[in-house]
Amino acid sequence: MCRSLFEKDKLLFSFKLTVNILAGDGKMDQDEMRFFLAGPSGDIPIPQNPTKFLSDLDFAETYKQIYKMNEILPAYAGIEEYFMKSHAEFETLYNSETPELEPLPGIWNKKLHAFQRMIVLKAFRPDKITLAIQNYIIKILGKQFVEPPVFNLAKSFKDSSISTPLIFVLSTGSDPVADFMRFAEEMNMQKKIDQISLGRGQGPKAAAMINDNLTRGGWVLLMNCHLAVSWMPKLEQIVESIDDTKHRDFRLWLTSMPSSAFPVSVLQNSVKMTLEPPSGLKQNVLGSYEALDENMFGGCTKP
Repeated sequence: MCRSLFEKDKLLFSFKLTVNILAGDGKMDQDEMRFFLAGPSGDIPIPQNPTKFLSDLDFAETYKQIYKMNEILPAYAGIEEYFMKSHAEFETLYNSETPELEPLPGIWNKKLHAFQRMIVLKAFRPDKITLAIQNYIIKILGKQFVEPPVFNLAKSFKDSSISTPLIFVLSTGSDPVADFMRFAEEMNMQKKIDQISLGRGQGPKAAAMINDNLTRGGWVLLMNCHLAVSWMPKLEQIVESIDDTKHRDFRLWLTSMPSSAFPVSVLQNSVKMTLEPPSGLKQNVLGSYEALDENMFGGCTKP
């Protein structure tokens, strides 16, 4: 399993969604998309560096991209000549702290649309392409496609089943166990939970917990699956053997850091969740509101 299969890259997903929508409407040039993703190919003669702001190495890389987009993409016809004659006009773009917000010099800012301008930005400041993509998604689809949703365990649980595990993909600074225990209390399952932190020698105990709870309809929480690499094939066998004839209340919960040892079949046939620490006041407030319920308001003695 590739690590990228485990890590849910929201920005990449949203970018693919944006591009596919535009392509479906006939508004995305496939040659431009390929150039943006893969860059230029083949060697070209590099002229002497006429700029004062680009090192020879940076100039060679930038010039290659400018030359190739001028050569194979019709929208950029003339940009190589313009760059060589008016290279000083690109210095602001190169030195800016926010080049993704800077207009392109000369005719190019009006001549090129937003996606085409990103291709030029990539030639000068590839380090800012992530921010440029984020701004592009906001422009086309809206801000909600780049902001993480408020974590809602109840909605994820509805997608699970006896044979469909729930996986918490761990990230630095997150602790899903507290949310899990609070949700278990809401579901009146707090007394029907068995949990274990996996590691050396814990595999047989985990297997016994699963077998027991399959019969009595409890929940099993296996924490830190990434620490039990040698037991992962056994976990895969156990999950594949679970069928819907077992107790309908049974659920298997897993936590793991991204790991190449995690079974692909379990990952694909599971509900995957990431609990990221809230960033900013807005996400913190939304998280607080999400944790409230009617009982907290109804039980208050104040109007």
